[in-house]
Amino acid sequence: MSQDKQGSDNPIEQEAPRIEFPCLYPIKIIGVASVDFHTQVITVVEKHTGKISSDLIELQPSKKNTYVSVRITIAATGVDQLRNIFEELKTLDNVKMVL
Repeated sequence: MSQDKQGSDNPIEQEAPRIEFPCLYPIKIIGVASVDFHTQVITVVEKHTGKISSDLIELQPSKKNTYVSVRITIAATGVDQLRNIFEELKTLDNVKMVL
């Protein structure tokens, strides 16, 4: 039997669930711990969202305090907003990962 369709051996890919906007959306930024890392990250996010309440921001240092995870829950308004936030965060020197 011939395989006419491209990728027919690949497992079926499931479509990602669609996000309904506006919604609360957590963004996790992991980077090298420094005095101003969380301030830089928050400044970038607030540029796209407006002021974020401190109770929507969580900091979690690594065991050796080398890295820090900043979790910010935003009121997301759309895909473009999220894309812009992620792209700008990735330009910061100490950012290692944005989830």
